[in-house]
Amino acid sequence: MSSEILEHRTLFIGGRWVEPAGTDVIEVLSPHDGTVVGRVPHATTEDVDRAVAAAREAFDNGPWPRMSVEERLAVIGRITELMGARAQEFAELITRENGSPISWSVTNQVMGAIGHFAVTAKVAAAFPFEESKQGMRTPLVVRREPVGVVAGIVPWNVPQFTSASKLAPALAAGCTVVLKPSPETPLDAYLFAEVAAEAGLPQGVLSILPADREVSEYLVSHPGIDKVAFTGSVAAGKRVMEVAARNLTRVTLELGGKSAAIILPDAAADDVVRTVLTGSFLNNGQACVALTRVLLPRSRYEELSGSITAAVKALVVGDPLDPATQVGPLVTKRQQARNLDYIRIGKEEGATLLAGGGVPEGLEDGAYVEPTLFGDVTNDMRIAREEIFGPVICLLPYEDEEEAVRIANDTDFGLSGAVVTADVDHGLEIARRIRTGTFTVNGFSIDLTAPFGGYKNSGIGREFGAAGLSAYLEQKAISLPAG
Repeated sequence: MSSEILEHRTLFIGGRWVEPAGTDVIEVLSPHDGTVVGRVPHATTEDVDRAVAAAREAFDNGPWPRMSVEERLAVIGRITELMGARAQEFAELITRENGSPISWSVTNQVMGAIGHFAVTAKVAAAFPFEESKQGMRTPLVVRREPVGVVAGIVPWNVPQFTSASKLAPALAAGCTVVLKPSPETPLDAYLFAEVAAEAGLPQGVLSILPADREVSEYLVSHPGIDKVAFTGSVAAGKRVMEVAARNLTRVTLELGGKSAAIILPDAAADDVVRTVLTGSFLNNGQACVALTRVLLPRSRYEELSGSITAAVKALVVGDPLDPATQVGPLVTKRQQARNLDYIRIGKEEGATLLAGGGVPEGLEDGAYVEPTLFGDVTNDMRIAREEIFGPVICLLPYEDEEEAVRIANDTDFGLSGAVVTADVDHGLEIARRIRTGTFTVNGFSIDLTAPFGGYKNSGIGREFGAAGLSAYLEQKAISLPAG
């Protein structure tokens, strides 16, 4: 992809490219070297009003909710094909925006987003949108109807993946959507707008408004919105829920995590290292599902911590557009400062710094933080309790299995987790005891066909697959006369 600055001067409102109401601009900076990647208009509250009005009209009177499921899925199928044809373009653009290693951008940022549309189409094709059944006294018809106008608010870490997790089920259900991308990563949303228009999405069905938190809050509070689908921090999620409650607007919230990987005494060292590298440092550690607390049996602590330390030190850090890079920069200097501050806190708390801990030499212009590993961490330390959102991982020793389960559950979060063991059946027993929305026995995996979401502060509701589609539907029961 060319390194030229991408300039966008219009907004995508109701399927049309229109002039913004304001003059403010969002400037996107490269996390690799701080240079300007692109500029887009900063949407205003007036732009929100226009987008919601277009979505409201398209939902209340337009063809999209009234099409057959098959007709809507035909459009979604074209979206999938067009995204696939431009997959490399999407991947390189996202990498330039947020620093995700290009190899990970291709396989997860983009192919994961495409996977959402493909899986949702398959689920929707077999979904019981209407079914007849016998009630207590009379026959019934139970319908699942689109919830209405959806506000989708997505973060910068996996912008297309999280957008697709909302757009795919909302569109399949027959909803209209106002999508609010993060100001750090608005450029890939413009690329998706081109795809949606080319795929034949009717006017009014989709608007895309890059903006800050103030405009986001206005969107959430808008009386024309029927549902908010939000992915982001716990603090922002609580605010979304508070604002949405004023209008009794439905919400799904996918929030943060501080997930534990329980390493049982019978685990093979190679499997342990593979799980940590895959599940802890994905996307430069900027993943809500990351395994940031690794629980090691004290009987093997020295051995396993040594193996993990060596593997972390060997990770290749550098330009995220280089295919050899395994860990790139954080999204902004602000996130870099946050991570470095937590590293300082970890040292002050008495944790042992085993790897990393600073800014890689020669990469000072970017927002880089070395892959960092702390040992001898206790679960009351801030670095073990608070979401750092970067390549900073904690090793916690435990005495026995009961203590490991207790530590894993002793958190305000409940999004992800894993166990590594030679006994898969026993691993499943451990999985059943951990209060978290997703869990992997031996490895790290998120399945797009399975319900995804969290316990406790990790969120409300579920995304992905049939559960994700159901979140964009209202249920209606129609009683018919007996006989």
